[in-house]
Amino acid sequence: MADILRLEAVSKSYNVGTPIEVEVLHAIDLALSAGEFAALIGPSGSGKSTLLHLIGLLERPTAGRMLIAGQEIDALDEARMTELRGRTLGFVFQFHHLLPEFTALENVMMPTLIEAGRYSRAMRERGKWLLGKVGLGDALDKKPSALSGGMQQRVAIARALAMNPPLVLADEPTGNLDSHTADDVFALLREFNREEGSAFLIVTHDPRLAARCDRRVELMDGRILTNAV
Repeated sequence: MADILRLEAVSKSYNVGTPIEVEVLHAIDLALSAGEFAALIGPSGSGKSTLLHLIGLLERPTAGRMLIAGQEIDALDEARMTELRGRTLGFVFQFHHLLPEFTALENVMMPTLIEAGRYSRAMRERGKWLLGKVGLGDALDKKPSALSGGMQQRVAIARALAMNPPLVLADEPTGNLDSHTADDVFALLREFNREEGSAFLIVTHDPRLAARCDRRVELMDGRILTNAV
């Protein structure tokens, strides 16, 4: 199966060329196949957030080679990086970052509206279908303030999948939820992985959830300690 993500000897440093230069990631080798469902684990300060920022095309590596959907990142200018991010990646965060002035359906439609530049019936139908899949078919017109934390996270998951991205990055998506709701949200991610074919890389501190992933990638001090099924 083809790789949706490949990192070869990727490193990331900050304050490069100054007396306080620090290397946060050290020669990371990592590949994620299309449709794979993997957990990224490790203690605070291990480099998980930095690695996710690189994969999310929010920062560039200092050294090494990174490919997403076959595109070599070093060869792309900022405009093409932004285009690749919008077309290829979906994001789910611990804090769902919904736009409070918009309805659940409008929040889910936002990525496709930004991409297309105009409204279409197809994007509305996709948004309604996604909200139905996450159990919120009767909450289309509700704003985030009228939804519980778990419901807002479900809207955020639907939004991340609006463009049917080949890779979804989830940063502690269940971190603010009780264990029952966390299990429900995780099951949704797994369902979309199986039905839509998107690959998932999930940062989690919950060992129960990590154990239910296809693979666990463990970071320690900016290095991959384990990369196992």
